[in-house]
Amino acid sequence: MTAPPRRRALLLGGLAAMPLPALPRAGRGQGAWPARPVTLVVPFAAGGVTDTGARIIAQAIGRILGQPMVVENRAGAGGTIGTDLVVRAPADGHMVLYGTQGPIAAAPNLFANLRYDPLRDLVPVHGAGASPNAICSAPTKPWRTLMEFVAAARATPDRLTYGSSGVGTSLHLGAEMLQQQMGVRLVHAPYTNATQAMGDLISGRIDIMWDFPLTAAPHVREGRLRALAVTDHRRVAMLPDVPTTAEAGLPGVEMLAWAGLFVPRGTSGPVIATLAAATREALLDPRVIEFFDGSGIPLWPDMGTPQFAAFLVKELPRIAALIRRSGVRPE
Repeated sequence: MTAPPRRRALLLGGLAAMPLPALPRAGRGQGAWPARPVTLVVPFAAGGVTDTGARIIAQAIGRILGQPMVVENRAGAGGTIGTDLVVRAPADGHMVLYGTQGPIAAAPNLFANLRYDPLRDLVPVHGAGASPNAICSAPTKPWRTLMEFVAAARATPDRLTYGSSGVGTSLHLGAEMLQQQMGVRLVHAPYTNATQAMGDLISGRIDIMWDFPLTAAPHVREGRLRALAVTDHRRVAMLPDVPTTAEAGLPGVEMLAWAGLFVPRGTSGPVIATLAAATREALLDPRVIEFFDGSGIPLWPDMGTPQFAAFLVKELPRIAALIRRSGVRPE
């Protein structure tokens, strides 16, 4: 279901040319958007890192728009159920998707019967932010560095295991990237959620895992986990002593879990522009910055509609190629 390159360029290129006027002040004329509270659909369960971040941003956007932005969790099928809900919603700007890498970039290459095409059916409004993963093992494991783990994996192909919160997540794709670039073969153990996988990682039942720094850092600080690297080109503030993958000897093995706001295709340009301006202002709110800084997730206040569209032009084919090379077949 991935769009061909020419159609992808046409769809997203048109968005890049869309002007972004300043956000209108309170007291807009009758009939202007938003006319009522806006629903922000988070296609994952409540309480996780993605959900909490979305709620912080939604509160700020609601204050700016003068109408509440209410978060609605529609979890299931790797985020595709909630995403499909927004695709089929009226294109009036009152239902917005907090879209992430899984249902937007990975799902079209993993689910043969997916009912939506993110390029055809959704419009990217504004990026929210992107988190690297921390690559962690239990301290009882024999490797102390990422290169030592790679050496162990090469010596025992198809023996070492890695956990994830599901096929197509950044936790899964980060491990796939390492396998492809380093020529090793690991065994994937997908879990219903990252919390379950983390329990087995700490106990040593699985050998390694990619996880958000926010949830991994407390276990690292208290000695329950050993962090081998972070999957970004720069170190993470909450894990300052942990090297990047490049510093650990594996340049190019980088993976970010990103998120952003999307609306159904057909939503009017003025609504998209107003929502994009409100999102940018929300991402500059000190309360939002404080939460995301404390979570180790860099925000994207400058990832407006044209920039987010340009990012997706590169990101979607990159994820598609990664999944294709992994040998994971569409379900």
